[in-house]
Amino acid sequence: MNIAFIIDPIDTLNIAKDSSFAMMEASQNKGHIITAIHASDISYDNFNVKALCHQITLLRDDKRWYKIEASETRLLKEFDIVMLRKDPPVNTEYFYLTYLLELAEIQGAKILNKPSAIRNNNEKLSILKFPELIPPTTVTSNADDIRRFIGLHGEVILKPLDGMGGTSIFKITPSDPNTNVIVETITQHETRTIMVQKFLPEIQFGDKRVLLIDGEPIPFALARIPRKGEVRGNLAAGGKGIAMALSAEELKIASAVGAEASKNGLFLVGLDIIGSRLTEINVTCPTCMREIAEQTECNVADVVITELERNHANPGKYRAT
Repeated sequence: MNIAFIIDPIDTLNIAKDSSFAMMEASQNKGHIITAIHASDISYDNFNVKALCHQITLLRDDKRWYKIEASETRLLKEFDIVMLRKDPPVNTEYFYLTYLLELAEIQGAKILNKPSAIRNNNEKLSILKFPELIPPTTVTSNADDIRRFIGLHGEVILKPLDGMGGTSIFKITPSDPNTNVIVETITQHETRTIMVQKFLPEIQFGDKRVLLIDGEPIPFALARIPRKGEVRGNLAAGGKGIAMALSAEELKIASAVGAEASKNGLFLVGLDIIGSRLTEINVTCPTCMREIAEQTECNVADVVITELERNHANPGKYRAT
């Protein structure tokens, strides 16, 4: 297959940790052609969605880890699979990208995750479709509503709807003297909608990342343990990743979300689970493949590419469409 990856600028990838690199590596190991595309190089012209495409070969050299074999403008529909792996934030530029990619789909391109599904499933708000699985949650920009929620639930977590990697997340309590200024700051004086959730003390045992491939869970999660003095387990915030087998509760959550995700065109999904509660559904660029592979016998990237091969050979059996 010829697999294209829409990624952030290739020289910015941390190949020791990057899941997109892991999938490109697995693709090359299986004999597939890999192509890198930057989102800003995608355009619509003369009734076609096209992009400047760089066919690359991965090298076993940490300092010079890729070689560009050819660079040319191609139609996205010419690739067997296009993997959309652009990091958040999901801003207006990201939305414009999904619209262009939807046009490419109409022209015959096979894009995963489905662009409209990414656009329609905010990584914070999409958990609200599963009220029985989530902690007590409110979504609002109203300061009085936030203070009432704090009074009802005590310790809470405040987070923006468009953040990633644990950015701009606050834990506050009813007695916190900084409550008002934190609420003012994160809501930008009640002009920005945020999510507020009851604090889950089980975070001390890790914020579990559970990966779904076409609706089916990988058997291992990465428990991201917060560093001392932190409530954020995100690796980008200094958390420590420990791979462990899925619990029965995590399998139950994965089964419920996986069926819905696959039906809606989400092939690769990352669930965030604290204790027995679902806190986020990551659909743009789920990570943690390399950490799980390093600590277990499960090469997640290889599983992804194997599933793509199976679906390419039997398109009628593919669920995430």
